[in-house]
Amino acid sequence: MRKVFASLLIVGMLAMGAGAAHAEEKATKLHDVVSDLYGVPYKTAGKTKKGFDCSGFTHYVFEELGVELPASSAAQYKVGTAVDKKDLQPGDLVFFQTNGRSISHVGIYIGDGTFVHSESGRGVVNTKLNDPYYWSKRYVGAKRIHVPALEEKAAEEAPAAPVETVQEAPAAPDKEQAVQAASLPQK
Repeated sequence: MRKVFASLLIVGMLAMGAGAAHAEEKATKLHDVVSDLYGVPYKTAGKTKKGFDCSGFTHYVFEELGVELPASSAAQYKVGTAVDKKDLQPGDLVFFQTNGRSISHVGIYIGDGTFVHSESGRGVVNTKLNDPYYWSKRYVGAKRIHVPALEEKAAEEAPAAPVETVQEAPAAPDKEQAVQAASLPQK
């Protein structure tokens, strides 16, 4: 039983390592895509490098990562896996209520308490998530988006788990064998 538990523990640790490699790969790819977009102006309903609105920006970035997101920030909030603010990783979408009624703004968490987004009047910029004057008061939640191409790559690069051969214990004799063995003359 200990050997089985130890084997499962090793496999689990390797899987977590693969998850960390995936998160690092996602952050690197995200940086590569976003770094060319800083300074692109804000444009209502914009979805190209000529100008982005907030959801057009996130849609564009994730499309570059091989993922098709819905068009609006409210629709984007309905996809992915919910993530606690304390567990944010680069690439997580962060959502805000800027109009007081519903999800109306989205950005991409890039680490170190910072998110990148297309902001009216400023274009694509970095902003502190916990800005006490505006963004922290309007923060609603975050979602982690599944990026298949990066996860497949991480799985291909993950080290193979060591295979341990566990020998089965000899089978217990059945009743008939036990009776026969007991009735044999002892030498």
